[in-house]
This record gives sequence, C-alpha cells and structure tokens, in this order.
Amino acid sequence: MMQRNPKKSHRRQRGFTLIETVLATMIMLVGLVAVAQLVGTSIFLNSANRVDSTATVLAQNELNQFTNQTLATLSYTDNIGNVCTLGNGPTNAWVGSPVITSNDNRQVIDFSQGTVNGYNFTWADPNDPSGARYDVRWAVWTLTGTFGKRFVLGARKVGGNATFYPVNLDTMVQR
Repeated sequence: MMQRNPKKSHRRQRGFTLIETVLATMIMLVGLVAVAQLVGTSIFLNSANRVDSTATVLAQNELNQFTNQTLATLSYTDNIGNVCTLGNGPTNAWVGSPVITSNDNRQVIDFSQGTVNGYNFTWADPNDPSGARYDVRWAVWTLTGTFGKRFVLGARKVGGNATFYPVNLDTMVQR
C-alpha cells in the first residue's frame, strides 16, 4: 500500500494569499464607488428631464391655445385661468416679452429682462411633490397685409439648484 505525501497534498490546496485578497477587495471597491456616483447623476438627469418635459408640454399647450384664437382676438383667458394678451400693438414689431436672437439665429424670449404685464404668468405644477413653478412668457409679431401673427413663447422652471434652460417655441398663423 502506498502512502500519500502530506507536503504535496498541502501545496495543491493553497487558497488566496493576503495580497490577492486585498487587490480583489480594492477592485471591488473602485467598481462600487463608480456605480454609487452614477446613482446621483441619474437622479439629477431624471429631474432635469422632468423639468424639460413639463416646460415643453406647458409651452405647447399655451401655443396651441394661441393659434386657435381668431386673429382679431386681442386677449382671452386660457384653460388654466390666465388672461393672455395676443398682440395689441404696432404691426411688424414685437410686442410683449423682450425677444433676443440666439446664437443659432432663432428668436427666443429674453428671461434676463423683467416681465411685461399681460404677456406672462407663473404656473405651479400640481403633479410635482416639490411644488415646482414655471415662468411662461411670450411675444407677438402682427403681420400687415397677410393677416397673420407670429408667436414666440418661452417656459422655464423658476429657481432650483441647477441651471435649467428655457424651452422656446416659435410659430406663425395666417388666415
């Protein structure tokens, strides 16, 4: 009968060394820290997307109401109770909220200027638990001879911990 050598058997059953265990732990920690940082970024981006979506839907809803009015309508009350002025000034000139030209040559609302009575309102989102409020402003260009109006409408979240860019929509109605 042959006996086994205990030294050889012991060498084959080697486990991890302390250095291997420390290195594996460090690699795991680096991965976990990276994933943990992604959670905060994801929450921030989700919040920013909610703000963008809400501002876009609000702006589109208001703009749809503007375009459904007759061209002779100078003001009306929208479906959330705001009195909206639709241009009661000179033709071929902007009336209402200040308008600037953006870097890509679009007409946009200048939110750095003060509000103009009748051409803005603040709306509180009833579905947002934090009570987010949105600043909505617009300007109107009345065309001569073609019986039309051009509307530029901007909406943005009021306040917040980060810079949220305003949503700007631009459309023209001719009848």
